[in-house]
Amino acid sequence: MALTINKKTIQPAHTQSLSLRAYDLLQDYLAISKFKVVAMLVLTAWVGLALAPDVGRGIGVQMISLLGIGLLSAAAAVINHVVDSEIDSKMARTRHRPVAKGRLSKTHALTFAASIGIAGFIMLMVWANTLTAILTLFALVGYAFIYTSFLKRATPQNIVIGGLAGAMPPLLGWVSETNQMAAAPWLLVMIIFTWTPPHFWALAIARKSDYERAKIPMLPVTHGIDFCKTCVVAYSVLLALVCVMPYLIGMSGGIYLVGACALNSVFMYKAIKLKFAANNDKAMDLFRFSIVHLMVLFVILFIDKWLPL
Repeated sequence: MALTINKKTIQPAHTQSLSLRAYDLLQDYLAISKFKVVAMLVLTAWVGLALAPDVGRGIGVQMISLLGIGLLSAAAAVINHVVDSEIDSKMARTRHRPVAKGRLSKTHALTFAASIGIAGFIMLMVWANTLTAILTLFALVGYAFIYTSFLKRATPQNIVIGGLAGAMPPLLGWVSETNQMAAAPWLLVMIIFTWTPPHFWALAIARKSDYERAKIPMLPVTHGIDFCKTCVVAYSVLLALVCVMPYLIGMSGGIYLVGACALNSVFMYKAIKLKFAANNDKAMDLFRFSIVHLMVLFVILFIDKWLPL
């Protein structure tokens, strides 16, 4: 009878080290690309695409279009990391970011941004249309340069003004499908536009000392936390009103209306609790819920298209 001995294969130390470095590098690339944020943007672009009139484009072409939007959004995020690296190094929340920490050089990061940005632009030019490519490029410039390099450092209304660039994906998804502008997708843009200030101001309230240290004129720094809380409540009411508009114009049905009202009721409740709270926990609670709010709201919009009441 033959006896077989199983020998464990042991990787050389240098191979394990290379694998670990490759994994760490991948994590750094994902971090400077703001992968989770970009995934949310692509979700809203996908819903905009799904709500657009069907023009017979294949799902493969649609997915490549969304990938192009995602790559250009990621490129904008990388540029944001480079431009804000000095500020990031002064803030507890961001000081461990790859560029701020020096794990990735600015040249390395910008080369990566250029590579994925060019790839995304080409995808949109070839598999979507010129209008989508140009609008997405404008959104990149608006976020990475106008907001990050100027508005963020110049005015406490930076989030309000600069929020338009981050609100564009639903329109980009729609235009990638139709090759034309329309009023309906602008409503989706307005939802994200009005959602952005209370989302970021809730974080700014909780991280006020960080922004003071970095000399960033966020609203709670320049006008005080109490005034900022009042603005959060005001924008939460405005958000609730804007979220009803797709139903009122017949863009969505009963499923969306019920879901939007439920989500915005919770949003307003948390905003009011924040107004009268004496600690930062309520601010972070609203900030975290706002992310869930936007994601679920757009998922409900998509579901409503296929299961209308």
